Amino acid sequence: MWDTGRVNSDETLHIRYGGKPLESRQWLYWKVMVWDKRGLKSGWSETAFWHMGIFTPGWCRMTAWDQPHRPDEMTLWVGEGLDRLVSDKVSPPATYVRTEFEVLRPVKRAMLYATALGLYETRINGGKVGNYLLAPEWTDYRKRIQYQTYDVSALIQEGRNAWGAILGAGWYAGRIGLIGHRHVYGRQPRFFARLYLDYDDGTTDLVKTEGDWLVTTQGPLRENDLLEGEVYDSRQELKGWDRPGYKAEGWRKCWDIGGADSWLETGPLVAQMNEPIRVTTEFHPVAITEPHPCVYILDMTQNMVGWVRAVFRKTKSGQEIRLRHAEMLNPDGTLYLDNMRGAKPVDTYICRGDTEEVYEPRFTYHGFRYVEITGLKVRPEAKDITGRVFHSSCPKTGRLETSNELINRIFHATQWTQYGNLHSTPTDCPQRDERLGWMGDIQVFSQTAIFNMDMAAFFRKFMQDVRDGQTTDGRFPDFAPIPHNSENRFAGNPGWSDAGVIIPWRQWLNYGDLELLERHFDSIKRWIDYVDRISPHHLWEDFSTHTPLTYGDWLNSDTFINHGGQSGFPKGLGQLDKVVYATAFFAYSTRLVSRMAQVLQRKADARKYGALANAIVQSFRNNFVKPDGKLHVKPSGEELTETQNASQPKRARADVQAGYALALNFGLIPKAVEFKSAKQLVEALKPFNGHMSTGIQTTVRLMLELSRHGFHKDAYELITKTSIPSWGYMVKNGATTIWERWDGYDPEKGFQSPGMNSFNHYAIGAVGEWMYRIIGGINPDENAPGWKHFIVKPVPGGGLTYARCEYDSIRGRIQTEWKIEKETFSLKVTIPCNTSATVILPSQKPVRKKVGSGTWEFQCRVVNN
Repeated sequence: MWDTGRVNSDETLHIRYGGKPLESRQWLYWKVMVWDKRGLKSGWSETAFWHMGIFTPGWCRMTAWDQPHRPDEMTLWVGEGLDRLVSDKVSPPATYVRTEFEVLRPVKRAMLYATALGLYETRINGGKVGNYLLAPEWTDYRKRIQYQTYDVSALIQEGRNAWGAILGAGWYAGRIGLIGHRHVYGRQPRFFARLYLDYDDGTTDLVKTEGDWLVTTQGPLRENDLLEGEVYDSRQELKGWDRPGYKAEGWRKCWDIGGADSWLETGPLVAQMNEPIRVTTEFHPVAITEPHPCVYILDMTQNMVGWVRAVFRKTKSGQEIRLRHAEMLNPDGTLYLDNMRGAKPVDTYICRGDTEEVYEPRFTYHGFRYVEITGLKVRPEAKDITGRVFHSSCPKTGRLETSNELINRIFHATQWTQYGNLHSTPTDCPQRDERLGWMGDIQVFSQTAIFNMDMAAFFRKFMQDVRDGQTTDGRFPDFAPIPHNSENRFAGNPGWSDAGVIIPWRQWLNYGDLELLERHFDSIKRWIDYVDRISPHHLWEDFSTHTPLTYGDWLNSDTFINHGGQSGFPKGLGQLDKVVYATAFFAYSTRLVSRMAQVLQRKADARKYGALANAIVQSFRNNFVKPDGKLHVKPSGEELTETQNASQPKRARADVQAGYALALNFGLIPKAVEFKSAKQLVEALKPFNGHMSTGIQTTVRLMLELSRHGFHKDAYELITKTSIPSWGYMVKNGATTIWERWDGYDPEKGFQSPGMNSFNHYAIGAVGEWMYRIIGGINPDENAPGWKHFIVKPVPGGGLTYARCEYDSIRGRIQTEWKIEKETFSLKVTIPCNTSATVILPSQKPVRKKVGSGTWEFQCRVVNN
């Protein structure tokens, strides 16, 4: 198909296939050899392969059912009929569909391509197909639906075969956070699949979803919903339904989509581009308590996301066992559930009666550390309860270990918060009735996410969700996927919609993915053009007409000063003016668009958006930056005071921690006074007794700017504090994941407002980026995307005597390890093949050394620690 021959190039990423045309379902095998700079040749690599998906036009018919088609092209959506709709107010039962088929000669390979409207688990001859969970995952089903590909050769047998699927409501027909009701996209789950049987003799048969399938909703899974758990009645199990010869009594012919159901409007099928959701870790409880008789509380030690697999012993028919899930306990040892809002973290199992029964949910998930079990006849044992952790299975790429256990626990919490919020989309929280892909959160967390895990494929899928949700006037959504009836309310907010610009740029820097910039560039321009239209003076001031919600620096000081340890601070002291905030993002995103245009060699766009960015920056400086580098706001030409005339528009302040953090991080301060602004940032810590007053968008940027300008002592004091607000306060109070609020729980004052109090929320966990960059010293070089060249600059502090950091970049593992002994700083660095790094040592006069691939060791006298 293709032989490149020897190519004189140092490129190792994103090499596009340049051979003969490819076909649907084709298997391609490849291997490679390389030459080094001295001309020495390697041996051949091991043979690898890829498999082509289905891209033949007309392989499925959805909305165009009435158009001419060949019968062999037709594949239908099968499921329950419209005359059997369930109530909007009740979680529906699962739908079971099945068929049987004959295999009369030896099969060389069997490939299954499947998807659903809703969730599905498909089975062949009694065996589950694959290990994916919550497939086909969440997309805007009107724009596109992902399908999955499975090699099922081992499940096919000569003779009679049975094939079926279980369908759940999922995001398609179940409840979606904030929307509050079901059936946002559709009313009934549907299954769609093709099974290709390639025989040894070179022929192929096709088995697919069509009119001869049977359906029932009378199985054991009586209720299912992502937000409301499951009810499973084992007395109604359909014994053998997924095996040949099953007597499908009471089953009906499927209602297939191909003619009568013209109401079904869906987008095209696309191969899943992100890693599937899989189980990655398991836990057993470390403690079992009984706060009330026969009420058992199991501590899984880790705030996790998934469900519980349970073994129940000595059961009786009809016995009802209930499992409830929570992140925290009340003082009396019972579950704290107030913060779940409208979610119902409950799975119910109704026993058939046996010496041993096993239950594991299928179409839901929960965020929890503690599990309450009621309805048992005998006390549970730890070995019978397994916490199954699952998430989008992006490979883990980052590790950090230091001599400070508090810092290690904070780092651990940032990683586990990410694991708990990757379920097809980057959710804000995994436990309450929300679980949405909030763009502001993942925007600020994106670099931490990339350090922690390989996010290339996940972000590729998510950015398509973002594009699918863009409004006609150019606004990116506040969360993605976004149901169509929410786009006018939840779209166009600064810092949130800007994720549509910032995340593709992060992908370019870390993965060198030019194709992704090309794919999204026009939609990114539409967003900037929209903001430009509503900002005639290059100040983003209009929040009422065009942008109905404006979050600002969400969860800043005002949200915690009246609870916990920060009493006595004037309300609003740390709140950043929203015009300053919004204009800063406008300037930064526009500058990134200009840089993207340069990378894509779109010269006219580079000039246009470069000039616009310069104009916005100048307007920002004219309106908010004094000649001495101090920030200010001048409503009606006067500085804001506590006695401001009530007739004047209410404006908050600019000279706050958040203002300096954004302005410095986004390059909005003139170089001549940048250090003076950084000193003002340090001064802004003092009214808060050396604590932060920042919100989710500015906290990590504050940490980065303190370190960039040499205020390492202040940054390390913040990472090692244990009083509110601090990360150390969370872990000191038992956190194993990052909280939504700095003061989510106080031992003296209890829990914060339950309306918004998640204990697994990664936004302020974005400090992980600072930990990789400053403690580990691993920094990307914006002029050499894809880690072709990078900066190694560890900065010791906070009393640390040791740190080891690893990052599996797209070009290979980068590793740093340093220690301090008797005022000597020793650094060991590993640089991947075909890359280089600039190493900067923390000596009194910083030493810079450019090195190539290999392992290098350095020493210098430490300045201070």
